[in-house]
Amino acid sequence: MAPKVLVSDKLSETAVQVFRDRGIDVTFDPSIGKDKDKLLEVIGDYDGLAIRSATKVSDKVLARAGKLKVIGRAGIGVDNVDVPAASKKGVIVMNTPFGNSITTAEHAIAMMMSVARQIPEANASTQAGKWEKSRFMGVELTGKTLGVIGAGNIGSIVIDRAHGLRMKVIAFDPFLSEERATKLGVTKVELDELLGRSDFVTLHVPLTDKTKHILSADNIAKMKKGARIINCARGGLVDEEATAEAIKSGQLGGAAFDVFTEEPATDNPLFGLPNVVCTPHLGAATTEAQENVAIQVAEQMSDYLLTGAVQNALNMPSVTAEEAAVMGPWLKLSQHLGAFVGQMTDEPIKAINVLYDGNVAEMNVDALNSGMIAGVMKASNPDINMVSAPVVAKERGIQVSTTRQEKTGVFDGYIKLTVVTDSRERSIAGTVFSDGKPRFIQIKGINIDAEVGEHMLYTTNVDTPGIIGTLGRTLGDGGANIANFTLGRSGAGKDAIALLYLDGQPSGDVLQALRDTGLFRQVRPLQFDIEAA
Repeated sequence: MAPKVLVSDKLSETAVQVFRDRGIDVTFDPSIGKDKDKLLEVIGDYDGLAIRSATKVSDKVLARAGKLKVIGRAGIGVDNVDVPAASKKGVIVMNTPFGNSITTAEHAIAMMMSVARQIPEANASTQAGKWEKSRFMGVELTGKTLGVIGAGNIGSIVIDRAHGLRMKVIAFDPFLSEERATKLGVTKVELDELLGRSDFVTLHVPLTDKTKHILSADNIAKMKKGARIINCARGGLVDEEATAEAIKSGQLGGAAFDVFTEEPATDNPLFGLPNVVCTPHLGAATTEAQENVAIQVAEQMSDYLLTGAVQNALNMPSVTAEEAAVMGPWLKLSQHLGAFVGQMTDEPIKAINVLYDGNVAEMNVDALNSGMIAGVMKASNPDINMVSAPVVAKERGIQVSTTRQEKTGVFDGYIKLTVVTDSRERSIAGTVFSDGKPRFIQIKGINIDAEVGEHMLYTTNVDTPGIIGTLGRTLGDGGANIANFTLGRSGAGKDAIALLYLDGQPSGDVLQALRDTGLFRQVRPLQFDIEAA
């Protein structure tokens, strides 16, 4: 019997035909995406669900989806899908992470041109019967400096287009290597330098704890007087109130926003201000982009339903069913190892080197590598998945090397991950015990035996009496309960580390109290997705 797919949102007829041509029994009914009751009624009949943003795939929908094997999102964001619930249900969630890149980059360039020449206001004035030629004095782009925050897939396209406009381009991206910067033809700078030099600043980063309000009131004050901001990435990257005040004061010469902290944006401090261009999240809104992502998701879903091939899955590695049973715990370990060094590394990564020892060396290390790279890069981009991570790493010029060797130590198998930057190498090793639980067994060459928990605390210090007492007392006073405590040292009076598994994330006050003791070189809170893989 042919697999059945429901298309519950507006996908192009070309995409629907892809399903038909592949022998899929497809139902195309865009009205269902807006009718929750109807979706609940019919979802149990389908093996696949193809959506855009209108259909909400909640845990209630998934509970009714007895046959569902795959959800395909034509686009990047999956906020309308309960991914954890889908994972528990055994349903693969796919997206199309790169289908909108050119369109979004072009929109950023269009917004930059619009704010440079005040086109929207000049258009409205002219159509109102006025002829205010002297009012709308613009600026050229040629020779101006464009500061790009985030030089990933979309940012790199913007850089390329800006070169065509004869602009000088500088970029801030902690994960942009010098080699990749050279290839892009861009000067890599720190954020403060970018702010002080740029005539235009455009943002192309995801919204994370580190990037929220990356253009804060303080940072806007550091910008070149009269500079202009373009945000076509994510609402919340720029402090909209501060931007409005800077427009009014003349600190900023203009701003162009396609995304907002609250959407739909029906009221915003930027609205009505001079030389502020606002559009309703149109970054991906071109005929070509919508067609591309629709066709791509139809092909991906068909491949999976007919052959089992997995592409751009957010919640499943690219491994066979036979491999998954054996590799599951090792895949979790690989992601945890990556997450550790990703959270510990604040500078551009040049290389990721992985050593597989013993029985794990005989497994599908490509999938394990993907899990590890995704773990490393999720610290800077939570949208990264196991499929897109190697692509992004390659784009950023990160060299990935793998070594396999026969059993050399007491463990039947272990994985050692080393990340190389310009200034240092950071390594961590781990194994899987007979209980199926991943363990960290070595950090910085120091042997340990640490269970991995959701909330952890890592500290380094010179081996000296009182460290254990200080940690226990300070955490206890701050209400942080210790579930597991692991220590290690290179030798008496030498380098020492502690890795603590806590019941919850320690507060900022607790972390500062530890730092204020002067006993610790590093105090780092860490988080791990213990349901990973």
